[in-house]
Amino acid sequence: MNRIKSLRTERNINQDVLAKLLGLEIAGVSKLETGRVPLKDEYIIKLADYFNVSTDYLLGKSNLKNFECQTCKFLDITGLDNEDIKEIQKQVDYIKKLKGIQ
Repeated sequence: MNRIKSLRTERNINQDVLAKLLGLEIAGVSKLETGRVPLKDEYIIKLADYFNVSTDYLLGKSNLKNFECQTCKFLDITGLDNEDIKEIQKQVDYIKKLKGIQ
């Protein structure tokens, strides 16, 4: 399962935009989104760059959208798994919400 469609709809982007980016017809994008056609390496790289997410996130292998997160720059997260990091991010979001920081 890949996350192309969810990323596209989250950003209000039409399939034709991705079709132009990848050099495909709209039907080709639909097939990529549904998994009827496997993603070529070049598409994975272009899409990850376009959406500013990791290739692992795009392919559904990680829940971290981007490994270059701000939290990672300031905290030693060595040895923590994705679930631990997600929990830390929830706590940070909660504190920011309490302080009115967005």
